[in-house]
Amino acid sequence: MDRKIKKKTWTWQRIVLIILGIALIGFVGTNIYNNSGTSKLNVITDRLLIDTVHSGIFQEYIPVTGVVQPIKTIFIDAVEGGKVEERLVEDGAMVKKGQIILKLSNPDLLSRFLNQEATIIAQINQIRNTSLLMEQQSLNLKEQALNVEYQIDLNTKRLRRNRKLYEGKVISKVELEEMEDEYENLMRRQSLFKATIAKDSAYQELQQTQMQSSLDLMQRNLQITRQSLDNLLVTAPIDGQISGLNLEIGELVTQGENIATLDNLNNFKIQVRVDEFYISRVFLNQLGSFQFAGEAYNLSINKIYPQVTNGAFLVDMIFTGIAPEGIKRGQSVSVKLELSAEEKGKLLARGGFYQTTGGNWVYLINQSTGNAQKVNVRLGRQNPNYYLVEEGLDVGDVVIVSSYENFGDKDELVLK
Repeated sequence: MDRKIKKKTWTWQRIVLIILGIALIGFVGTNIYNNSGTSKLNVITDRLLIDTVHSGIFQEYIPVTGVVQPIKTIFIDAVEGGKVEERLVEDGAMVKKGQIILKLSNPDLLSRFLNQEATIIAQINQIRNTSLLMEQQSLNLKEQALNVEYQIDLNTKRLRRNRKLYEGKVISKVELEEMEDEYENLMRRQSLFKATIAKDSAYQELQQTQMQSSLDLMQRNLQITRQSLDNLLVTAPIDGQISGLNLEIGELVTQGENIATLDNLNNFKIQVRVDEFYISRVFLNQLGSFQFAGEAYNLSINKIYPQVTNGAFLVDMIFTGIAPEGIKRGQSVSVKLELSAEEKGKLLARGGFYQTTGGNWVYLINQSTGNAQKVNVRLGRQNPNYYLVEEGLDVGDVVIVSSYENFGDKDELVLK
């Protein structure tokens, strides 16, 4: 006869299932409790960048790239065209002021010079001959005047003797009157000569002035023509370094064509490109600095170019003190362009969070719970390293500064 086996109430399988159910209910309840009234997100701390708000010196500046250039560059152009006969220096050579760089030849210019020189010399000789003729005419007038004056002296003596003879009834009255008429005629001729000589002197003075002016003009024209020949010798206007000299012997150079550039290497400037976003904040005499060979060198803006090209404009900066030794033309340097004076404030490191929040809120780590809570802040000016904290944070606060892109809009981050 079979015996009925009594079934056990608490088996080990049932106990395990009950324990798992209680744990699941507790886990769900805990999550519901923790998330009640706020949105949370679990975040692994190894992927976060944090920074502690601290007090320090803040200065707004922007890093810009500058290129070393000579403070003075002269473009050498061909004043007169011609064929290159000789090149006396090579590209990149150092030259002295007045040193010959190129010798050009221009047969047409030489022919024009010789023809013009001959014409001008002939005109100069003609002017001089005219001047000699005028002087000779003036001398003739003066000689005739002297002759009339001599005749007057003779007639004066004769007239005095004839009057005595007439009183003694030695000569007739007719002879005396003829003598007196001749004397009066000589006196009129003397007055006429004096007037003629005076007018001739004035006319000669005017003519001499005009001829001298014409002579000076012709000589200047001849000098200009001669200068045109001198311009076939291309010389260095200052001491410096030649660049861009690529002409070969026999090559034709047109008038006004650029031959080379000459750089004065006694002093340099730094030409920097600045983003057009800062065009309203860049002014003359604004300061900047850069590092070279472990030393800091100060700069000042002395020229702002108004043209904006490809979203940037150019600025020339000169050294306010000693320029560094060993700096080379065309060398690139990183310049710190100051946009404000130094001031003390609360600083927070720059980070990717700003792209999400716009500086209006951050995740502040609560030191008691270890979690990060969303708090409203106001961040002001910035430089490449820091934001200037204006409201919402105190010195010592620890903030997540890495990107918030994956956090959504959670109120609290549970850091693990």
